[in-house]
Amino acid sequence: CKTRPTDLVFIVDSSRSVRPSEFEQVKVFLTNVINGLNVGPNATRVGVVNYASRVKNEVSMKTHRTKIALVKAVSKIEPLSTGTMTGSAIQFALNVAFSEAEGARAKSPDVSKVAIIVTDGRPQDNVKDVAQRARDAGIEIFAIGVGRVDLTTLRQMASEPLDDHVDYVESYSVIEKLTKKFQEAFCATSDLCATGDHDCQQVCISTPGSYKCACKDGFTLNNDGRTCSAPCGNAAIDAVFVIDGSKSVRPENFELVKKWINQIIDKLEVSEKNAHVGLVQYSSTVKTEFPLGQYNNKKALKEAVKKMDYMERGTMTGLALHHTADNVFNIAQGARPGVQKVAIVFTDGRSQDYIGDAAKKAKNLGLEMYAVGVGNALESELKQIASEPIGDHYFYTADFKAMSEIAKKLQINKCNGEDPCECDSLVKFQKKVEDALQALNKKYILYESMSKRIALLENKIV
Repeated sequence: CKTRPTDLVFIVDSSRSVRPSEFEQVKVFLTNVINGLNVGPNATRVGVVNYASRVKNEVSMKTHRTKIALVKAVSKIEPLSTGTMTGSAIQFALNVAFSEAEGARAKSPDVSKVAIIVTDGRPQDNVKDVAQRARDAGIEIFAIGVGRVDLTTLRQMASEPLDDHVDYVESYSVIEKLTKKFQEAFCATSDLCATGDHDCQQVCISTPGSYKCACKDGFTLNNDGRTCSAPCGNAAIDAVFVIDGSKSVRPENFELVKKWINQIIDKLEVSEKNAHVGLVQYSSTVKTEFPLGQYNNKKALKEAVKKMDYMERGTMTGLALHHTADNVFNIAQGARPGVQKVAIVFTDGRSQDYIGDAAKKAKNLGLEMYAVGVGNALESELKQIASEPIGDHYFYTADFKAMSEIAKKLQINKCNGEDPCECDSLVKFQKKVEDALQALNKKYILYESMSKRIALLENKIV
């Protein structure tokens, strides 16, 4: 897509806590974002500010006006490897990098001013006041935090709404996965929903530079992300959430996970006869938060999810899978015989134990396994957990805030095969046919028996 005219400055932390190999990954992230932009004097102009204890203007907006030159300049940036003076870096960007002398354009409603801050630590100076001055000057600030970053600081720097302007990743190795978000943030295409330039079956919702599909009330979005299905009605299902509560998740993200669980529960027909839901949390140990069937209405069920306490220890995913297969999906714990059984496994990192045997065991017992990963979750482990077809049972996002999109795509209460109403009618029709055949068979046997008796009587008379 074409980007609207933008003056963009990257403000990059290269303090001693950022290892050289990690700084290279930041440069890859910058390069990927730049490659998705429409770079030019009348389009997007890019600058890069590098900081630690001191601040250095690495790339000026007036110096490099082509994508090739920008990427080459970014590749040559070296880390400063001292302290973390984030406030000074923002002040420098405000006074110097965004100045007309350095190639920025005069303030205008037709030109966006954007700063993207990447940092992995707690600043050694004040950021709140200087960030406010930058925002007051019309600069839109995105704050990206890595690893042990201070989240309060990120919120003090970022523009509103914070959900759109604050991002967190567990490590520099996954920062590259934020590329698409920022490419789309600068996209200035027309409203594709308004122009009809979309393929949504029912409802089109505009997003920056793109769109997403939704369904009318009572319908469910299919895995293709475009078409909608009617509800399954009274389909019975036993569903258990197996949730990673390890310390890498962090308390604020654990709250997002609980909201995600309740978002999926909202799509189920929770009742005595239909959907039953259980919840398991694991870290270094495993705990059944509540068994299947304990709550038979959505309100009570969602309240129980909200009350779940965060464990905050290790990541024993294999142990959790064994527990789920052996102890959760059994009749003593509320599981119902002959009912579809589904486990939704969520994790944000590498398991500290082996998961292969446990995942295989769960699937061999007939459990339909969904694997959902965020951040540092390993694709290979998620695919080991997921049932076939893996494409329908495996989901990943780099950002906890994007989990709501997975909830929309994840369809655990599916109609298997025909419409249940049609299926019921077919069963009834089949039963009627069988009853009719049995009746005819009885009549034939009776007729045959009567014929034999008549023949015997005739023989006796003769």
